[in-house]
This record gives sequence, C-alpha cells and structure tokens, in this order.
Amino acid sequence: MSKEADKVNHGPTLVIHGGAGIINPDNFPESKQKEYIDALNGALLAGYEILKKGGDSIDAVEVSVRILEDCPFFNAGKGSVFTLSGKNELEASIMLGIDSHTAGACTLLRTVKNPITLAKTLLQDPENPHVFLGGIEAEKYAKSKGLEMVDPGYFWTKQRWKQHLDGLEKKKPENLKMLNDLDGGDSRDADDPISMGTVGAIAVDINGIISTATSTGGFNNKKDGRIGDTPLIACGTWADNETCGVSGTGNGEFFIRHGVAHDVAARMKYLKESVQDAASTVVKNLKKIGGDGGVIALDKYGNCKLINGITSILIFVGINDNFFYKVAMPFNTNGMFRGYIRVSEGVPYSYIFHEQ
Repeated sequence: MSKEADKVNHGPTLVIHGGAGIINPDNFPESKQKEYIDALNGALLAGYEILKKGGDSIDAVEVSVRILEDCPFFNAGKGSVFTLSGKNELEASIMLGIDSHTAGACTLLRTVKNPITLAKTLLQDPENPHVFLGGIEAEKYAKSKGLEMVDPGYFWTKQRWKQHLDGLEKKKPENLKMLNDLDGGDSRDADDPISMGTVGAIAVDINGIISTATSTGGFNNKKDGRIGDTPLIACGTWADNETCGVSGTGNGEFFIRHGVAHDVAARMKYLKESVQDAASTVVKNLKKIGGDGGVIALDKYGNCKLINGITSILIFVGINDNFFYKVAMPFNTNGMFRGYIRVSEGVPYSYIFHEQ
C-alpha cells in the first residue's frame, strides 16, 4: 500500500457488532439474513447522524447500541435470553478513551429498558463516584435519573422463551450426558444464530475521542445472578485513545479470565503490535483454550491487511492530518453480526459470515 494511501483522511467512523457464534446458513435463510443486515444498518445510520454533525463518539455508540437493544433479534434489551428461573437479567458498560479512562457499568437489571443508557448516565453523572452498580440499587438510581423503566414482561419474546424451555429440556437427567458429550455442558442452543448476540459499538469522533459500548442479556439459562464480561471494564469493553477501543462478544467466562478487551490494547502498547495483529492474536488464543467469540477494535494507525486464518475486516478512517484510524473485526466462530460506517461515505456496510 502506498504512502499516499496511508494518509487518506476518512473522518469519524463507527463500527458495531451484534454477536458472534454458531450461525448455520442452512437454518438462516437469505430473507432472515436481510432483516438482520437491515437492523445493523439502521444502528449504523443512527450513530452516523451524530458523528456527521460533529457530535461526540459516546453519543454515537449509545444511540447505536440502544437501537440494537430495542431490536428483538439481538441478545440485549428486548431480545435478551432468560435465566434458569425464567428471568431476564441485563447488563452493559460504556467507556471513554481519554486519559482518565472514564467508564460506567451496570448489571442484574430487570426493569431498565436500555441498560446502555444507564451505563452512560453513571459515567456522566458528576455526583456519582462509582463505575459499577448492579441489581436493585442500580434500578433505583436509573429511576431517580428519569430513565425509562418497564415491566419485566417487556423483555419477553417468543423465540427466547422457546430457547429457555428447550434448554431446560436438555438439562433433564436423561439428556444431560448427551449434552455434556456434545458441548461440554454449555446450556446454549447450538442451532440458535444469536445465542451469543451481545451487541457493541466503537466510534471515533472529530475530536479524536474513542468510545466503546457493550450490552447483553448474557447466555441462555445462565444461573440467576451470573455476571458476565460485558459490564466488566477490560474484559468485554475497553477504550484508550492511545491504543484502541474494543468490544467483545462470545463466551464471557473466557473473556473475564483473560481480560480480552484490555489484552488487545496491552499487546499494542507493550508489544507495539498493530490493531489487526493484536486483535487477531487474542481471538486465536481464545480458540486454543476453548473460548468462542470475536471482537471489534478501532485504532489510530494506517496500515491495512487481511489476517490469514481468521476473518478480519480493516477500514482506514482518519480524523485529521495527524491521526489515522482503522477497524478490526476478527472472530473465531463461523459468523458474527458486524458492520461499519464512515462519515466520509455515509454508506453502512454490514456482514454476517466469514466470506463476506
């Protein structure tokens, strides 16, 4: 690639994901795929409208994730999975890439319509000394701040309830050995294209600020009270203007144990790796130890190449003559809902499978 190409200024950019996992094309007709692509494009365009007007990256990622939370296709907000006892317990986090690493996170939510908005409110509240709130107190706080509250039944969807019941059937004693043989005892439905449909977004604005947001309902038939990687800063969410922003999706326990989101940034900072090399290495290493999933990552460097052995889409994006950003979207499963949009183009690009 030429030196001139390295200096192309593409302006503020937004990248999103709607989860990675086992997505069988045979059980996922093109008409349904189009519905998911349209949903991703809608989220991208909403964030784009903010960025193109010179708005802040944190507002762009919040509105994009809110739209995905409101869409029943994805495992966040309205489309969240159920716990073993048949409840929805939601969680989210958001982070700014500035030096103070300002962040907000929340978990074990049952009545907050948009967890990502609660996370953003926690981050921006000058009277709030905490990064992370959960459960009843988090919901009390949300209500006190005027956030939209809903009856727990709002999150119910027919598809998710069926997955919940199917999962309970699998856990009957006579089926447990077969389940363990098939997938190590994991209660997620292998035929569900969005069982790991965590959603996330990263944006860089005209001021060079990177923001990352992630939201999820967890995984199907998790134990009540389980907290995953999504609300844990450095595990499922990270933002640092000097390295990158990262949002993860997949098997949360592995993301927690290995601090996946921060690991990508750390490899860039200490090993001087590019965002594509750092992100791809982290995701490949996850696969070696049994962790399925993927990440989206955005940094400020200009080289672009395809990573061998793992899908990674890289896009040049620049904010001015001194800063250059690109996007990486590697995953180690057979599919990941993902997309990006550049203010310089105004055209959303969304994908599902490796070959796209």
